[in-house]
Amino acid sequence: MADNSTFDPHNVDLDNASQTDIICYLNQGANEYDGRLGARISALFVILIVSTAGTFFPVLATRIRRLRIPIYIYLFARYFGSGVIVATAFIHLLDPAYEEIGPASCVGLTGGWSTYAWPPAIALTAIMVIFGMDFAADCYVERRYGIRTTAVENLITSDTARQHEVDPASASPDLRRSGSKRGSSDIEELKNLSGDSEDTERAFHSQIAAFLILEFGVIFHSVIIGLNLGVAGDEFSTLYPVLVFHQTFEGLGIGARLSVIPFPTRFRWMPWALCTAYGLTTPIAIAIGLGVHTTYNGASYTANVVSGVLDSISAGILIYTGLVEMLARDFIFNPNRTDSKKRLALMLVSLYLGVALMALLGKWA
Repeated sequence: MADNSTFDPHNVDLDNASQTDIICYLNQGANEYDGRLGARISALFVILIVSTAGTFFPVLATRIRRLRIPIYIYLFARYFGSGVIVATAFIHLLDPAYEEIGPASCVGLTGGWSTYAWPPAIALTAIMVIFGMDFAADCYVERRYGIRTTAVENLITSDTARQHEVDPASASPDLRRSGSKRGSSDIEELKNLSGDSEDTERAFHSQIAAFLILEFGVIFHSVIIGLNLGVAGDEFSTLYPVLVFHQTFEGLGIGARLSVIPFPTRFRWMPWALCTAYGLTTPIAIAIGLGVHTTYNGASYTANVVSGVLDSISAGILIYTGLVEMLARDFIFNPNRTDSKKRLALMLVSLYLGVALMALLGKWA
């Protein structure tokens, strides 16, 4: 760690002052809390409401049939959320990690941090660990149930005309047609598959580990941004509205992934608990930030090390989950992919819109 105690910024000796001393001094910030306690408390409750609502929406759409959520609204929410997860990995996690512990940062110029580009190395390690865990889970399901899980993904993207060809209990959510008074214009209904069948158990075990890792990575990120919002200075006015959208969009991504997992009866409480956990994380972190607003310095050396490492790990988790678990399995390797050009167009437009808007938010937070 660089020692700036003897560095005088008003009398710099260019012959003796090191680049590390100068950069660490410029990057070193102080506690910037500037009051506005009422607005910060309101941020706690607003983010709690919108992030929780965004997370619950896709889950409710597949579990509360009385809501009769139109299929295209669900598809938009789901694939918009997938795009958000991908953009979050690169723009909101990997890029900040470079700023915190990268080669040009104060941390990256000191000690062992200066010997290697650690953000991509940590992210790569996380990706390979997640792949190993995912592959192990797949092998476990294959050994336990005697079949592969290639068809375990949901049927929401498949045409209803083709659904009789595939075992519907192997995926979730399902898409049903019910009779209508409008002739051949049937009503499409979302229905989550659950229960205690072997197919449900197989699908649950093959998907839940990857989802828990995804939520783990997102929660890491949410804790950091919550703390920073609680102690932010002049930038609070910008961060507040940006993070409202940020957490809502991320919630859609979490909820979208969760909505396609079938849960056995004994775990029917789990989707609601997982949605609630995400919704509570950032508000709790904001509250903690307010509690330590006189002492916490988000720009300190220690804070940068912690944030940089956690952001790098989370980036690796979300890169793997977004590109493999969401995009590759839903679009490229999904044997039940829809033949409907209209539906595919909606899915792709929603995906790219989620990527674009979340990337744009990276300009401010």
